[in-house]
Amino acid sequence: MTIYRLLQNVPIGSEEISRLTTAYERTLRTIGIVDRGDALAELVARKILEVAQTGIRQPADISAQAIKEIADAI
Repeated sequence: MTIYRLLQNVPIGSEEISRLTTAYERTLRTIGIVDRGDALAELVARKILEVAQTGIRQPADISAQAIKEIADAI
């Protein structure tokens, strides 16, 4: 899974990892990405990390913001 690969070298706790992976999975389900090896799945993972760095903590909120930002970029 893409997000786990990106999180391997990031010094964060298990609770934060859980929040980020929940947001990632939620986002992929919402936009209909099934193949975790897809380039879009990596884009989503990177966007999830970017959004989380803004201070948003709830997985649903991280997901919603990531979807918004991805849609705005298209």
